Amino acid sequence: MHRLLTAILPLLLCALLSQAQQLTPFRGIAPNTYNFWVYTPEGYDTNNTPLPLVVFLHGASLKGNDLNRVRRYGTLHALEMGRRIEAVVVAPQCNNGSWSPARIMNTIEWVEQHYAIDTCRRYVLGMSLGGYGTIDLAATYPHRIAAAMAICGGGTARDFCGLNELPLWILHGTADRAVPIAQSKKVMSAMEQCGSTDRLIFTPLEGYNHTQPAKILYMSETYDWLFQHRLDDPYRTANRSYDISTANIPHAYNSIDRTNAKKVRVASRPAATASGSVAESRQTEPSGTGTATPQYYTVKKGDTLSAIAKRHHTTVAKLCSLNKIKATTTLQIGRRLRVR
Repeated sequence: MHRLLTAILPLLLCALLSQAQQLTPFRGIAPNTYNFWVYTPEGYDTNNTPLPLVVFLHGASLKGNDLNRVRRYGTLHALEMGRRIEAVVVAPQCNNGSWSPARIMNTIEWVEQHYAIDTCRRYVLGMSLGGYGTIDLAATYPHRIAAAMAICGGGTARDFCGLNELPLWILHGTADRAVPIAQSKKVMSAMEQCGSTDRLIFTPLEGYNHTQPAKILYMSETYDWLFQHRLDDPYRTANRSYDISTANIPHAYNSIDRTNAKKVRVASRPAATASGSVAESRQTEPSGTGTATPQYYTVKKGDTLSAIAKRHHTTVAKLCSLNKIKATTTLQIGRRLRVR
């Protein structure tokens, strides 16, 4: 009996850990991606219904090559305090300079190929430098981001017209001296030059400096507002029923269940190290998911079933079986296909 228990207990422990809330670090996982954390909520299982994806972009103070810095404030810190977010959360680390929209999107695509993600529910939010990154990512990929929230930032994109195509909430302190509110107003002015800004919500935070709005990242209203939007909504209307203002921001921590903080497990080692190619990196599964984890691919312009099958060393028949489609099915750009 003792030998049987000795053999079974490790398996039971692994099963329990895979169901727990977990933060997993990834470093050098694929070319032109960031180092990043992935959070999976309690009960996450790749065989369950795909979850929303929340991308958190930090500010300049957390840049570098120490991933643990990204846990100092923001969405990851909120999770570790006990905030419940029923989504897969990705928190990349900008090592230097400013955020690259293409590099962020490459990171998102890798995560979507290895985790069960609802690609109609991709969200991004960030503060300060992360606010700039949020604006630039949403402006570059408006048809791939369901909703975005930029706090105390600005924008450097060449073209801001894409921001008019998705629900966007911009919040900025009027007393911000580090990044003046004029930076957010410059983005909004550029949006106005493109046409209607009906999907924009702007909240000037009277008397707030650069750091005070950070509490927004701890509020349940923040994530609840994001989750109200979907990419497959034909109108993509911005939900205006949520209140995030100087009236409730000071109470951001009140609704956090601190007892939940003990349930977040932080993996002690990176899930992968630099591998010479994307193909090699995709053979490394995230910690706790096992070798049978489904893998996904997001359809891009010009893709065909045969090309996707060849790229992923499978067959068209297998793709059709996995995705319950026919070989003659027209592939829609942005559709997420299971390839393994």
